[in-house]
Amino acid sequence: MTEDLTQKWLGEIQTLQEQLAQVQQERDRAWESAEKWRKLYNTECEQRRSDIQMAQQSIEKLKREVKELKGIQDGLLPDADTNLSMNTEIEKLNSIEAVKKKLLAVMKECDRLQHALKHEQESHAQTRQSLTTALGDAIDSLKRKM
Repeated sequence: MTEDLTQKWLGEIQTLQEQLAQVQQERDRAWESAEKWRKLYNTECEQRRSDIQMAQQSIEKLKREVKELKGIQDGLLPDADTNLSMNTEIEKLNSIEAVKKKLLAVMKECDRLQHALKHEQESHAQTRQSLTTALGDAIDSLKRKM
C-alpha cells in the first residue's frame, strides 16, 4: 500500500514538474515576445524623435533663410516701407508648404538675378576688353604719328 502511495506521489510530482516546466517555457516565450515588442516600440520612438528633431531644424533653417531674404538680419534693406511690406507678406505665410513655395519662388528669382548679373559681368568684361584694345590701338596710332 505504501508503495502504491509512493508511486502515486511520485507520479503526481512528475506531472507537476512537467506542468511547471511547460509554464516556465510559456513564460519565457511571453517574455521574449514582450522584449521584441519593447524593442520595436523603442526603435519607432527613436525614429519619431529623430523625425521631429529634423523637422524642427528644417523649420528653424527656413525661418533664418526667410529673415535673411527679408534683409532684417543684416540690415540690408534700409527702406522701412520695403521692410514693412515684406513683413506683411511673410506674416501671410502660415504653413510650411506656403513658406516652401515662397522660398522656392524667391530662390528662382535669385537664380534668375544671378544669371542676369553674370551676363552683365561678361558684357562688362567684353566692353572693357574692347575699350582697352581700342585705347591700345589709339596709343599705337599716336606713337606712329610722332
